[in-house]
This record gives sequence, structure tokens and C-alpha cells, in this order.
Amino acid sequence: MFEKLANIFRIPDLRKRVLFTMGVMAIYRLGSQIPTPGVNLAALEQFFNQQAGSALGLVDLFSGGNLRKLTVFALGIMPYITASIIFQLLTVVYQPLAKLQKEGELGQRKIAQWTRYVTVLLGVVQSLAIALTLVHGSGGGVSYVLNPGAGFVFMTVLTLTAGTTFIMWLGEQITDRGIGNGMSLLIFAGIVVGLPAGIQDLIDKARNAAWGSFTIPALVILIVAMVVIVAFICWVERSERRIPVQYAKRIVGRRLMGGQSTHLPLRVNSGGVMPIIFAASLLSAPMLFIGSNFVRNSPFLTRVMDALSPGEPWYELLYIVGIVFFAYFYISIIFRPDDIADNMRKYGGFIPGIRPGRRTSDFVNEILTRITLVGAVYLVIVALIPSMLISGIHLNDLWLVGGFFERLPTWVTHGLGVNFYFGGTSLLIVVGVAMDTINQVESQLVMRHYEGFSPRSGRVRGRRAW
Repeated sequence: MFEKLANIFRIPDLRKRVLFTMGVMAIYRLGSQIPTPGVNLAALEQFFNQQAGSALGLVDLFSGGNLRKLTVFALGIMPYITASIIFQLLTVVYQPLAKLQKEGELGQRKIAQWTRYVTVLLGVVQSLAIALTLVHGSGGGVSYVLNPGAGFVFMTVLTLTAGTTFIMWLGEQITDRGIGNGMSLLIFAGIVVGLPAGIQDLIDKARNAAWGSFTIPALVILIVAMVVIVAFICWVERSERRIPVQYAKRIVGRRLMGGQSTHLPLRVNSGGVMPIIFAASLLSAPMLFIGSNFVRNSPFLTRVMDALSPGEPWYELLYIVGIVFFAYFYISIIFRPDDIADNMRKYGGFIPGIRPGRRTSDFVNEILTRITLVGAVYLVIVALIPSMLISGIHLNDLWLVGGFFERLPTWVTHGLGVNFYFGGTSLLIVVGVAMDTINQVESQLVMRHYEGFSPRSGRVRGRRAW
């Protein structure tokens, strides 16, 4: 393995790409230590501790913990992700944009340019919302701003917008001149930096016997669960349903073309982590204003916020429904059975036993519907792991029937109080980004006639077929 890692630095071009990527990620982590001027960091840290396990946690996750400290990179990459989602949706409903997308590299560059403009606009809107929430959210002897006023709002908007624009530029530089997907690697860096704190938290719980005599068995179970979850995520992420496709022979000029057999791969989790991001973004939007006086002074809004707080049954139910809905919604955007059936028919391809055209489209859509349900259930399981460990599901708070759930174990209704840095959405992102980056390094090594990481063929093994 060390010899294979050394091969990376024997190739000048690959060595430059890897070192450039590491340098950019170091700059990103350096900027994550610079706080926004005029913010009471102690009060803000106390607020986030009170909202432990909340929907704000996902926003803080994608900002690499910068939102909690309100650094210059507090918005993270979320404005860019939101802008990209907006244009993906527009390419479906807006025909001129769909035609532009099909124009090749020139059209992609134009869409990327518009995405940057929308990212800056969203950065301004989100930073303004954060600044106003900090100014008007002070109360009860707690002030999040040292010197509130128009000057603080302007400085915060300028700082946070410039920060998210710089992050967007860093991500594009990694994609163009480094190795791997730049935006994904920046999210990866923000998540991995929290792993030492998670390990230290487990060590402290072991030293202090946080769970009494059950501490050691609980830690053993937790470590085993980490390994099992990692293996489970790797297995599902590489899983796919392969539909056999046969191409008929045809004569092109004087040559006989076609006649080969291949397959159409349908990934079990084609949407990746995007359904979780969509669902959590909708549920986390109201939580950004939870500390404002407008919410605290309204009894009705207070009750609604309490019912939709993480760990509450209604929140978890909406979270599950949202993940399943967006899993199907996202796959309908990126995968079109009608286009696949038309392309197969144009090139003389067909699925054995299935007629070309409409019947092929229905057959592919039927299989895609089934495996997407499996992928959605998988995402629900992965997304609920942190909630169960941190705060549990407060079934005993249900109106009228809450007393029935009082008999459940405490760890079900109140959790274990464990910050599970090694599971849930964070682990899904870390594993996915790591696998994609290894695939890119592998292809660079094999292309230059070096042995890759895999023991036999020199290539990373393909996705497992179902």
C-alpha cells in the first residue's frame, strides 16, 4: 500500500494536483479560524449548545462548523449548492435553459456563470438574514452583537458574502487544477476536522463512566456500529441494478457494427445525499429565526417551533416523508427513461424480451421506482442515526397518546447524548467523496501504466450488482 501511495508522488502532474488540492484545503481551514467582527462568540456558542441536534446542525455541517463560530466562511458552500439546485430544476421546466444545457461545453460555461451570480445573490440574502437575526435576537440579558446597528449589518453582509464567494472560487480551482470535486472536498474537509473532537468525546465518556457500569459495553457496541455503518454505506453506494441490453448488428459503409451485449446500470442511491439536503433545508429554514423576538413573543409560533424541533415526532415524520419525496423527485430530474429508450432505439439497442420504445421506457421506470424506494429507506436509516443517539425521538410528547410511550427505554425517547460524528449524513458524505477521489487517483495511475490501489486489475472494483 505504501508503494502504491508513493506512486502518486512519482508522477509530476499528479503530484502537483495532489499538493495543490492539499494547499487549497489548508487555506480553507485557515479562513475557518477568522471570526466575523462584532459578534459575541460566547453567547453564540451557548445558543448553538442549546440547539444541539437541531436542523441548524446540518447547515453548520456543510459550513464545516463555521456557522457556530460565525467565521468569514460561515455560509459555507450552501449558497452554491442552492444555486446549483435552482438551475437543475429550471432546466426541467424552462425550455430555453434546457436547450442551452445541450449545447455542450459553451452552454455549460454559461450556466456555470449564471450559477455564480445567483450564488452571490443568495449569499447577500442569507447573510442579511443572519445579521438581522443576530441584532433582533438579543434578549433576556443575552446579546449576540457587541455593537448592534446598521454598521454591523453592512459589515456582516459584506464579510459573509465575500467569504462564500471565495469558497466557491476555491472549489472551482480544485476541480480545474487539483484532484477530485472541489465543492465536495471542501465539505469533506469541514466534516473530517470534527472527528478528533468526536474521538475525544468518547474517551472522556469512558474516563468519567458517563453511562455507569454500562459504559464499556456501550462503547464497544458504538465502535462496532461505526464499522458496520461504514461497511453498509460502502456496500449500498456501490450497489446497482444492471439491466441487460443487446445491440443488433448493422452495416455502416463496409464494416459490420454492433452485435455486442452490455448492460444499463441503475444505481440504488442515484440521488446521493441530495434528498437529505433538500428535506433538511426545508425544515431548517424556520429554525434560523428561532431566536428572534418575533417568534418568542408569539405563543402560537412558539408551540409550532417546539413541535417541529428535532427529536420531536412531527419533525422526524416530516423529515422521513421529505427524504422519500425528494429521493423520487431528484431521480426524476437526473434520470429520464423516455430519453434512454429513444437513444437505445436510435442505435439499435433493446432489452431482451422487452419491445423498444414505450414498453422499454415503462420497464426501466418500473425498475427505477423500486430501487429508488430501497435507496430512500437507506437514506432514512442513515439520516436518523444521529438523532437517535443525540436526542432520541420524544414519543412521550405526543398529545393524548404520549403516556403510552413512557414505558419505552430512556435511550429511545431521550437518546444517549452521544455526538455521533461517525454516522449519519456526515459519514455518507465522507465515504462518497473519499470513494470518488480514490477513483480519480486510480484512473490517473492506471492511465500512466502504474499499479492502482486494487490488488488485481489495477482499477477500483465496480459497483455491486443487485
